[in-house]
Amino acid sequence: MKLVRFLDQGRPACGILRNDEVAVLEGGFFPPFRERPTRLAAPTLTLLAPCVPSKIIAVGLNYRDHAEELGMPVPDEPVLFLKPPTCVIGPGEAVRWPAMSGRVDYEAELGVVIKDRVSGIAAGKAREHILGYTCANDVTARDLQKKDGQWTRAKSFDTFCPVGPWIETDLEPGDLLIESFVNGERKQSSRTSQFIFPVERLVSFISHVMTLEPGDLIITGTPAGIGPMRPGDAVEVRIEGIGSLRNTVIAE
Repeated sequence: MKLVRFLDQGRPACGILRNDEVAVLEGGFFPPFRERPTRLAAPTLTLLAPCVPSKIIAVGLNYRDHAEELGMPVPDEPVLFLKPPTCVIGPGEAVRWPAMSGRVDYEAELGVVIKDRVSGIAAGKAREHILGYTCANDVTARDLQKKDGQWTRAKSFDTFCPVGPWIETDLEPGDLLIESFVNGERKQSSRTSQFIFPVERLVSFISHVMTLEPGDLIITGTPAGIGPMRPGDAVEVRIEGIGSLRNTVIAE
């Protein structure tokens, strides 16, 4: 099932995408789902970011091939950092290159959307608290990351977390092809089987650090092949079983 957020007469609304139609949901898309009789033509709709997180929890260095690329040891525990919800934009929206940065990178990532309020769960129970999965781009001001020696400024500019195009609820996340493209040229290509820490371990670990709320977004790390993008570029994240998230880059 594909869950979408979209504009309906200028207001955000939620629905279920089925082929070329969207069934409008009453009260949002956290279960139990309640469909209205209304059906809308999907090609006519403007899609929004499919979740509105209270926080974005990001995982650093979670692909073995990326660790090898950087010459860094595999971590013993997940490395976490936060991105503010003001980073989030939807499919088709523009990433704004900040004037204070000289290099801005793409990072294709699998996004995990949380279904309900949860704290301190075991890994074996994690799936019960996942609404579904989406594509994400952990945009990073790489020069500022190196300059600051920590990641907050580099990861937190407005528009630095494109998400979408929808949430796929019926998906096995353990071995998915994940790719990024800049102007149609493939830059990253790996599989989630390269994860150092699988999705269930991440959700459990994070839930022992902080309470997760409905709609919170966990982005699970990026594979090898990260690199720069420039104003005017079109950047695409593709994940098997989910779809394609495409955004352009503009100067601030």
